[in-house]
Amino acid sequence: MIGALNHVHSWVFDLDNTLYPASADLFARIDARMTAFIARLLDLPSDSARVLQKRWFHAHGTTLAGLMAEHGVDPQAFLADVHAIEMDVLAHDAPLVAAIARLPGRKLVFTNGDAPYALRVLERLGLRDSFEGVHDIHAMALAPKPAASAYQGLCDRWELDPARTLFADDMARNLRPAKALGMTTVWVDNGSEQAPDDADRSFIDFTVAALAPWLERILEDA
Repeated sequence: MIGALNHVHSWVFDLDNTLYPASADLFARIDARMTAFIARLLDLPSDSARVLQKRWFHAHGTTLAGLMAEHGVDPQAFLADVHAIEMDVLAHDAPLVAAIARLPGRKLVFTNGDAPYALRVLERLGLRDSFEGVHDIHAMALAPKPAASAYQGLCDRWELDPARTLFADDMARNLRPAKALGMTTVWVDNGSEQAPDDADRSFIDFTVAALAPWLERILEDA
C-alpha cells in the first residue's frame, strides 16, 4: 500500500456510478422511472416532472427525500418502483473483484439506494461476497448522503474509526461530510452528474477516473 494509505483499515464504497462506470448508464434507467413516478403522482407532463426531480435531488440529496418532505411519499413504494430495472448493462468485473479482495481490512458499501437493489448490482458485478455489509437508505433513517447523520450512523453501526477509513464516491459533494469526520476521501470522477454549485474540491484527497486501475496501482506500491 502506498504510504499515504497505510493507515486505512476500513474501505467504504458508494454503489451507483462508483463500483461500476457511469458510462454503463444503469442509473439512467432509475432516473427515467423516478421521472415517471413523479409524473403519475402529480399528474404532470414528463418534462415538468423531470425539473422537479432534479430540483429535489440537488436540494435534498435524493429525489426520494424531496418527495417525502413535500408530498409524504411512502419510501418503500417509491424504491420498489424505481429499482424495478434490468441489470443487463452490468457485467462481472474481474479486475475490480480481485483488487477489492486484496485490500487489507474491512470493506462496506454505503449507498442512498436500498439493500435489495444494492445486492442485485453487486451480484451482477461479481461483488456479492466482497463486502462485510451494505449501509443503505433505511440504515440512514431515510436521511441520505450528504446529510451528516448518514455518516455518523455508518460509523456508529459498523464501529468505524473515521481516521482509519477511506470513502470513495462519484458525487463530490458526498465526500465533504466524510472528510469532516476525518476519513480519507476518493472522488471517482467518471462523468456522473454533479450538483450545479459543486465547485469546491478542497475536501478530496484522491481523484480517480475508475476504481479498479487505481486500486491495482496502490496495491502494486505495497
